[in-house]
Amino acid sequence: MSTATPASPESLRDCMVDIIAATHPLTAPVEEALRSVPRHEFLPEATVEQAYADRSVTIKPNPAGGLPLSCASVPSLVADMLVWLRAEPGDSVVEIGAGTGYNAALLARLVGPEGQVVTIDIDEDVTAHARQTLKATGNGAVTVLTRDGALGAPEHDHPARMIVTVGAWDIPTAWWEQLEPGARLVVPLSWRGQARCLGLDRRGDQMVSDVVELCGFVPMLGQDGERTITIDTDGLVALHFDADQPIDTEALRGVLSRTKTQVSSGVTIRGDESFDGVWLRLTATDTATCRIAAGRAASDNGLCTPAIPSRSPALAENDSVAYLTMTRREIEGSTRWELGATGHGPDGHHLATRLCNQIHAWDRARDARPTITLYPAGTPDDKIVGGCTIDKPSVRMSITY
Repeated sequence: MSTATPASPESLRDCMVDIIAATHPLTAPVEEALRSVPRHEFLPEATVEQAYADRSVTIKPNPAGGLPLSCASVPSLVADMLVWLRAEPGDSVVEIGAGTGYNAALLARLVGPEGQVVTIDIDEDVTAHARQTLKATGNGAVTVLTRDGALGAPEHDHPARMIVTVGAWDIPTAWWEQLEPGARLVVPLSWRGQARCLGLDRRGDQMVSDVVELCGFVPMLGQDGERTITIDTDGLVALHFDADQPIDTEALRGVLSRTKTQVSSGVTIRGDESFDGVWLRLTATDTATCRIAAGRAASDNGLCTPAIPSRSPALAENDSVAYLTMTRREIEGSTRWELGATGHGPDGHHLATRLCNQIHAWDRARDARPTITLYPAGTPDDKIVGGCTIDKPSVRMSITY
């Protein structure tokens, strides 16, 4: 029989923050908030140990399967986003995606009694839970609204900060109207099959990024800008692309059975080394960029072998496709992985070469991050500065290295 005394919530919370602070640059106010707000009290169905592990916790499963309808985000990502938000005492903050109420409690700690926090969610069950936990933890001053987050909170004046804790595909017009010049927005935004958390400052009629980091969130309801098709006869391989892309779905059906070519880049990585920057560069340079996802059967039988089977960058154009690959190499006694591309169809080799060109561009500056500038929809081309422009219903995006 064990006689060890169970760890207290306070000690577990301090341990969680110590672990996060060791690898994430926390500001003093964010660290203090993390050490002060009892995350376990917002997660009544989780154990205390689960509440203070650096992992997400599902709070509302999806009855249809797949991604949950709502979850408590990974604490280290919560911390990063709060640092990127730069909320100060006295600020007004609007949060899109109420979750458990935990993030709103952290925000309330950051803005203090003179500030204001409004948290919004479309799901009545979620807002009821958040309202209850916030009140029980002494955060009753936080305003909880049940509505479509795309509407924002116009009745609460113009917030200094807005933070979005669900995955967005567009920046709704209402957010533009409510965020005046000088305001800041932190939002997980998806485009070309991948998602990045952006920290943006409103500057006149633009929002300009100074943070562009990889992330993943439960998608926001009502923003259905991504399209999906299968490209093999058995439905094992899918392409995911944006509504503005002129993908010829009929021409691509069966493309994996057509001429196959492989192009090597000569660029290698370690097994623990990230290469997500290749995808980001592709979105800045090639309008054919999308995402390919291969089921296990397709990967095992060699039909389609992307670098990461469930989500890898691809180029799709007319009746041809190419996708990122990763091949094991033994170099001077150590294991490396060479990045390359596999193409299918008449222009498969050309697309694979284009993809490899961006592998080389990434290799020359692996840590580089682009500046992403958002403009309201309808902004004329001559007013947009930078390279590749991506159009969404409410914004035009410019991605510049």
